[in-house]
Amino acid sequence: MAEPFKNLAWDDFRLIKAVADAKGLPAAAAAMGVNHSTVFRRLKQIEEQLGTLLFERHRTGYALTPAGEEMVALANRLDEEITAVGRKLAGREPAPSGELRVTTPDSLLIHLLMPMLATFRQRYPEVRLDIVLSNQALNLSKRDADVAVRATDHPPENLVGRRVARIAWALYGRAADFPEPGSISPEQLDSRNWVSLGDSLGALKAVKFVQENVSPERVAYKINSVLGLAEAVEAGIGIGHLPCLIGDARPSLVRLGTPDDDYAADLWLLTHPDLRHSPRVRAFLDFLAGEIGRHRRLIEGQIGLQEEGAEASPATA
Repeated sequence: MAEPFKNLAWDDFRLIKAVADAKGLPAAAAAMGVNHSTVFRRLKQIEEQLGTLLFERHRTGYALTPAGEEMVALANRLDEEITAVGRKLAGREPAPSGELRVTTPDSLLIHLLMPMLATFRQRYPEVRLDIVLSNQALNLSKRDADVAVRATDHPPENLVGRRVARIAWALYGRAADFPEPGSISPEQLDSRNWVSLGDSLGALKAVKFVQENVSPERVAYKINSVLGLAEAVEAGIGIGHLPCLIGDARPSLVRLGTPDDDYAADLWLLTHPDLRHSPRVRAFLDFLAGEIGRHRRLIEGQIGLQEEGAEASPATA
């Protein structure tokens, strides 16, 4: 049985896996960046070479035969092995260079990381940054990203990294609506309209507070972006909880209470164990940890905008 496999290339296994995942040829072709006829012709050639059908053709799509299931399982193992070798080779680079893919939410990029990334590029011009904006946990094992900058109290167990700060949250409103924010009573807040992150982010304690303590008719606006949430508060749609590093950086906003420890989240720099000794990854993690440390008091809500004379906000540094 080994002979039919001799002329199969990795692209053939990728094709079989793509058809299995898509359950049809058009979507598989689109995923691979080739045309429908190419997939049709090559799949037929592979089946003829193996002497067995890998898929049963139905009106509803392509279904794997037992032989096809074995081929897809083999394709998955090959994919994992190739990715693992790639990670290990990347970890042997002699100096910081090449492409570094970093995933982070848009709110952290705009209000914290952007000037740091510009400085990093000046210091390491041979490292090219590929930034992936996402609130979802990408698969660092599959090299969807090399480094993740994430706010979480539960980092994935298969990753390694360091906790660099704790992001404080507080309740904010528009300064024009609250000329004396320190004298606001809970009853006055109850009568206000609120903005909140959407139910898809319901695991966050700030979202749970709104769900449990604010009447639904008072929740005027929901959005699945922290950056968009800050814009909504600034536009006067309602009051809402924001990370202090965002709320305190906007002169038009004021805190309506002290930061609540229950809403805080750890800020992590994460990577895959196979990549932690890569020169570009190690240089990036060390550099970013140092830069974030300089702004830790702002991130942790210990200073407001008025106190930033000696410690510039990273959004304007």
